[in-house]
Amino acid sequence: MRTLLWAEYQKIRRLSFVWIAIFATVMVAVIVFLSGLTDNDGIRDIDTAGWYMAVAQPLGTFFVLPAVIALLGSYMICREEQENTIESLRLIPVNEAKLTLAKMIITLIYSILFYLLLFAITFFTEAALHFSDLSIGVVLNFLRAYFLDGLCIFLAISPIIAWVSYMKKGYWIALVITEFYSFIGLFASTSNTLKALYPITAVFTISGYYEASTSQVILSCISLMFCVGLSAVILASMKKYK
Repeated sequence: MRTLLWAEYQKIRRLSFVWIAIFATVMVAVIVFLSGLTDNDGIRDIDTAGWYMAVAQPLGTFFVLPAVIALLGSYMICREEQENTIESLRLIPVNEAKLTLAKMIITLIYSILFYLLLFAITFFTEAALHFSDLSIGVVLNFLRAYFLDGLCIFLAISPIIAWVSYMKKGYWIALVITEFYSFIGLFASTSNTLKALYPITAVFTISGYYEASTSQVILSCISLMFCVGLSAVILASMKKYK
């Protein structure tokens, strides 16, 4: 597995999709910042300490980042099939389920890194605008929330990446499905029970963005564990039918 992880890391460094994902993350930060400049009766949202870091994470999640991360993970998996390099790998031979698992672990790491990049942009902007109003405790809470967002969003979308790997129908379908999947989270967030159960909004319950009771946090953990279990079943099916 260590060799597979090293090989996948070397390959992903050369992927243009990584730069596309970084560009998308930066654009999320830019768009949220510009929206904060809107004047509401003489008050701009961006002038409130913490507003930028608080708003960037849900808007980035509902509209952009999960789809981009799913696209990156699916592309890593599907390119072996589309470029026929999988035939060469089978001669070694390479366990396809383990190969897919290595790609998913790399995708998880990049999911966390993209959210930390978004945190870094929002934090330095906040520091430039109102450094004296930011406490260490507030900043560390946001850092923790962004880290958990990156981790849990991968868990929430992992069945889609695994399913695309299993079906081998092309990686763009992962982008479309995940975008729709994330957007539904906007509606799920209107109900306390649904937002704890729906995987995309369950992420915010666990990261602390939503105020939640212990039972809601447990429901959210169960929801994400169900996603992990579903992914494991799909990956196990790949091994079974190999």
